[in-house]
Amino acid sequence: MPDLSTTLHQLSLKNPVMTASGTFGYGKEFSDFIDLASLGGIIVKATTSEPREGNPYPRMAETASGMLNSVGLQNKGLDYFVKHIYPELQQINTHIIANVSGSTIEGYVEVAEKMAGLDHITAIELNISCPNVKQGGMAFGTSVTSALEVTRAVRKVYPKTLIVKLSPNVTSIVDIARAVADGGADVLSLINTLLAMAIDAEKRRPVLSTVTGGLSGPAVKPVALRMVWQVSKAVKLPVIGIGGICNATDAIEFFLAGASAIQVGTANFINPRVTTDIIKGIEDYLLRHNLQTVRELVGSI
Repeated sequence: MPDLSTTLHQLSLKNPVMTASGTFGYGKEFSDFIDLASLGGIIVKATTSEPREGNPYPRMAETASGMLNSVGLQNKGLDYFVKHIYPELQQINTHIIANVSGSTIEGYVEVAEKMAGLDHITAIELNISCPNVKQGGMAFGTSVTSALEVTRAVRKVYPKTLIVKLSPNVTSIVDIARAVADGGADVLSLINTLLAMAIDAEKRRPVLSTVTGGLSGPAVKPVALRMVWQVSKAVKLPVIGIGGICNATDAIEFFLAGASAIQVGTANFINPRVTTDIIKGIEDYLLRHNLQTVRELVGSI
């Protein structure tokens, strides 16, 4: 059988299929549908230093070929995660990666430092699409300077694999990628959601309470592919592709564009078994094309 294993810095994955933060809960929510140990890794929902209630409802909306969300990183905070969530994650036999979010550099550092001491958390994914409250609300990931600063600060306290998740809402994602690479990132994941909005024509008002939200799903895949292709050529770091991946063909396209692994997000809401379907589909593709390893595909267009 083909070899589906891949490597992201110090992480050896049994296959390149992971789940995207915010779309798979803490993993246990999907345990009735799939064997969680069959996944290459699980990126759990975001953790912040303090509890967050999230944004007011409505905060999700369906759009053509995708969905909008403005959940607002709702979670019970770092202490609750360590005491109540982490013990359950220790029972899952695959890579567990914590998504770290914050509104200040100090908040990111606090969460990252605590995660470093949790043995079963083998990496963190830094969500730099969060608004920097000390800089007027501009997202950390939309400024070269702030992206570099937050990555460098977290790097100082986090010794394990550091993944930085890039925002697509920028003029040049390559510039941001180079900045976080200079700041000490080990792996890049992209893309996060695209800033978008929906309007209810009958009510003549925005659908979401926050007016704008993040667009995900098949609609964003062409943008994500382009950005993965650009970044993989510009930096010498492994890249994880995210954005509209719904089947094995989508995943293969991201590998060809330069991704070493992928994350499945919105598709989990449609088909809770989609990740295992994709793993089987990748295997079938390799067999049909007489390829020995999935690594042969990476960046091969």
